[in-house]
Amino acid sequence: MLACPPQGKKGEELGMITNKHLIVSTGCLVLAGYFSTSLAQEFTAGEPLGANNQSGDFVEMSSNVTVYGSFHFTESCTFDPERNLILAMNRGNDGGTDDGFVSLINPDGSVHTSKWIGASRDGLELRDPIGSAIAGNLLFTADNGSREVRTFSLDTGAPISAVAIPGEGFINGIAGREDGASYLSDTTQGVIYEISSDGSVSIFAEGVPLNRPNGVALDNDGNIVVVNIGDSAVITYNQEGQVIKQENAVEGGNDGVVVLSNGTKYVSSVRFGSVSRIDRQGNAQIIARGIPSAASMCYDSRQNQLVIPMNPNNSLAFIRL
Repeated sequence: MLACPPQGKKGEELGMITNKHLIVSTGCLVLAGYFSTSLAQEFTAGEPLGANNQSGDFVEMSSNVTVYGSFHFTESCTFDPERNLILAMNRGNDGGTDDGFVSLINPDGSVHTSKWIGASRDGLELRDPIGSAIAGNLLFTADNGSREVRTFSLDTGAPISAVAIPGEGFINGIAGREDGASYLSDTTQGVIYEISSDGSVSIFAEGVPLNRPNGVALDNDGNIVVVNIGDSAVITYNQEGQVIKQENAVEGGNDGVVVLSNGTKYVSSVRFGSVSRIDRQGNAQIIARGIPSAASMCYDSRQNQLVIPMNPNNSLAFIRL
């Protein structure tokens, strides 16, 4: 039953519900119109995780995928086989503030160290780490918040170098070499950069078949493998920047790519939530689906599993191979 307000007090003390549905009588506040309109909007609970595939159909996450949370917009991860830990990149609060951090995650998805890089800001600048890679004793990350490629010591987490990248696009995927050189995608500019160990930056590849390039990886021969968001192409360049192979994932909108020692490739679609496996003959099939915002994944070589960041879902997905 609705009570009338005390004498001398009208709807001004109930301003939080004053709208066109509020009816004020001379001595009583009548809320019937308000409540009938409010109750017409039924409560809706969230659904199980899933994603829209390339055909536009919603599919629930595959039963072989497990998800863990407690991250802050993790766009990429990389695996350290020596310590048997996953390194997850976490962006700053608005993507531009200097409070990005790196978490250490156990292979079962539980947290080892919440903030390994980022527990202290002394001598550290890290805003919006996107792509990441490990090579030798270095952690590479593309810090889109400052448009710099940063390297850190894999032993201590201490910053080592920062290289400014020209232009104004979105730096994204990265692959690193043990000598400190790296390859970096700029998705909006449609360019792959090569950053030498001395910090010089040059264009490694541009133009067709690049179509909003995203994920970057190295194969066992030192070739550079790139996936596009704009289509399903999986492109392999030799070290001179020449296309030597072009394959396709099952779906487009791709973000992550890993290349196993036997030449098998796995590609994650951030747009359509699937993971494609491409064998050495170029045959592609979907092995998991319904993973929302499946971003720049890494391969855990000791547990033989894929680890897939899920961007705004603040989670990691795990797929045993």
